[in-house]
Amino acid sequence: MPTCPLCENISAPFYKDEFYECVCCGGIFRPKEKLLDNQKEKERYENHTNNSDDLGYQNFVSPITNSILKEYKKDDLGLDFGCGKDSPIIKVLKQNEYQIFEYDPYFFDDKKLLEQKYDYIACCEVIEHFYNPKKEFELLKSLLKDEGTLYLMTGIYKDDIDFSKWWYKNDLTHVFIYKQETFEWIKKEFEFKNIFIEKNFIKFNS
Repeated sequence: MPTCPLCENISAPFYKDEFYECVCCGGIFRPKEKLLDNQKEKERYENHTNNSDDLGYQNFVSPITNSILKEYKKDDLGLDFGCGKDSPIIKVLKQNEYQIFEYDPYFFDDKKLLEQKYDYIACCEVIEHFYNPKKEFELLKSLLKDEGTLYLMTGIYKDDIDFSKWWYKNDLTHVFIYKQETFEWIKKEFEFKNIFIEKNFIKFNS
């Protein structure tokens, strides 16, 4: 059985030969042989038609942007990690004169942004794409200042969901799917002080 890329424990078959479930953190993941190579993954992202001016798109990310506007000041430093080609989080916060930078390994790969610390980090519909979630969460935690906040949005799997019919699994770039227990494991492992989960919105306090 493949090893969990988050907690490095053993797994069990979960759905056909496409997904396995970790027996420790509960994460559901695609095995390595099912992962797209970098070029094919980038091509999928380039085909996304997201537009930061789209009010519906801005509303979708509002759990993150509203929380940041409420909990942080304009001169606090933020990072949109995995922002993609055209981020509504960047759009909304910069319209409100917030200092937030955009980082994406495919579209805004400025490694210097990963050499400083931030008051808050936004990560919207990104963590399900992590090929190596252990490494990525280590990085995200290291980028946060003391008392900083990590804001996440992702589809969360619950036992009452029929996985065979769940649209979220059908995107081939969705390679690691989280359950609430997975986030509880992340909180403990990476020493976050608090966790808040509501629907598909997750907030960790450093």
